[in-house]
Amino acid sequence: MRLPAVWDTPPTGYAILVPDGWFQLHLDPDERDRSIVALADRQFAGIDTAPVLKERLIRDLRKQAKVAHREGGVELYISLLTVEGLPLASSLLVSLLPDGWPGCRTAHDLAHRLADTGRPAEVRKLETAGDAVRTEKDDVPDPERQLGSTLATTTVSYHVPVPAGRQWLTLTFSTPMERLVPKMVELFDTVAGTLHWE
Repeated sequence: MRLPAVWDTPPTGYAILVPDGWFQLHLDPDERDRSIVALADRQFAGIDTAPVLKERLIRDLRKQAKVAHREGGVELYISLLTVEGLPLASSLLVSLLPDGWPGCRTAHDLAHRLADTGRPAEVRKLETAGDAVRTEKDDVPDPERQLGSTLATTTVSYHVPVPAGRQWLTLTFSTPMERLVPKMVELFDTVAGTLHWE
């Protein structure tokens, strides 16, 4: 893996390591339906009595995927992990801002801009991806965007400038697991730390 300072031209890709049990959903219109159906088939494998729930899941995922793609989303990871039969609900949305943050060339520029608008932000060094701007917030429940969930959501975002370019990559982690927030945030920070350019 190369460090950011070595890049003379923007990298052509990135990689990130997620825990086993997280499902990768491609948001590209040519691939997303196949991914969504595969996820629904996996979730309802062996359950023939819930076709309505399966169709609702597919419909909701399609809606979310379209919105995420319109806003620069490249891929979405959804946790399928369970502990003692309870789902560890969480997700990671990877987005690419082609025009970046106007006027912000570095993570420090963006952190200052966000701080000026009252949004707490800090610069964190990711081992191989370079400086990133980290934000964390708690949102009130939004069943429309959370597949019907009525729980408050904790969101951790990492905004990372793409080396030698104007683009920014954003990792947005979300979880409604209020009682497990500290552990989930620790997991999110660890996953973000695996980001590297290719």
